[in-house]
Amino acid sequence: MKDTILGPDAIEWLGVHYNTILKTDATNGAMSITDSVSPPNSGPPRHIHHDADETFVMLTGDSEFWLEGEHFTRGPGQTAFVPRGTEHTFRVVSDVPARHLVILTPGGFEGFFAEMAAGQFRIPQDMPEITEIASKYQLTFTGPPLNADEKEAIK
Repeated sequence: MKDTILGPDAIEWLGVHYNTILKTDATNGAMSITDSVSPPNSGPPRHIHHDADETFVMLTGDSEFWLEGEHFTRGPGQTAFVPRGTEHTFRVVSDVPARHLVILTPGGFEGFFAEMAAGQFRIPQDMPEITEIASKYQLTFTGPPLNADEKEAIK
């Protein structure tokens, strides 16, 4: 089913909806921007983007971020910057979905979202396949997602 919030080109993986609104090829590789809507209590496993800086621009909802041991929360109108090579994750902590723009510099990572949506891979069941695909995008998984029940789930 096509996403009514993000438009007809949106894709879905694990309940998160993605629409790449600025593709890498439109910027000669400089960057990409993906509009993303994540449900409450969702978030990825801890990971590192080895070749790209990642910026989150929060549009709705609140997310808790974890960057190399530091916790902070960002909400509408706020940003979070994750330098390349920095171990990080986030979790939606609001009762409503969090909509945010994901800006990656340089671009190219939007292909990972597309491959995950196409394969409908599951976490943790399909982590070997996910890890293999992630390596093509200079992404390494390093630990579990933030746990809604444990504030210090990741150390």
